[in-house]
Amino acid sequence: MNKTLKRILIGVGILAIIFFVGSRILINQTKKASPEDLVEYIDGDKKIEVFYCQPGKRDRQIFGGLVPYGKVWRTGANEASTFEVSQDINVGGKKLPAGKYTLWTIPNPDQWTVIFNKKMYGWGVNFSEEALREPEQDALTIQVPVEKTTSVTELFTIEIDTNRTLGMSLAWDDIIVRVPLAW
Repeated sequence: MNKTLKRILIGVGILAIIFFVGSRILINQTKKASPEDLVEYIDGDKKIEVFYCQPGKRDRQIFGGLVPYGKVWRTGANEASTFEVSQDINVGGKKLPAGKYTLWTIPNPDQWTVIFNKKMYGWGVNFSEEALREPEQDALTIQVPVEKTTSVTELFTIEIDTNRTLGMSLAWDDIIVRVPLAW
């Protein structure tokens, strides 16, 4: 009886090690295909920080294909993307309180819905590749127009733009959307 229990415990321990190592290898391989990026904007005591992973185009049809129209997208790859502000900020004419949010979008050919959600989600999708976002946790949603570009952005890219006015741009393939921001 004692030997049987010992063998079971050793077996469980070995399985736990295999699972842990396997999950680390899987995460490492996924991160190679869609590397992490962190975008920061600092103006005195005002700070914006966006964390996301950058999937690549890799000769695929992106919008209306890999990223379906009319469905919630985790806005990047791997973990749910996050948007954090140190002070209340105006997003498209609406107040977003200081804090950390997950960033979601619903792409469509002419406009996107951009969603700031209060809940932190470990991974952006479930095993069926459906977004994990819970709509009742949405803090703010806005619609922004789609702009076609003349060049292709290979890696999905989020930037804080200060050239014209403060804003956040989301670019991939031949599409860019600009989210107006103001303090």
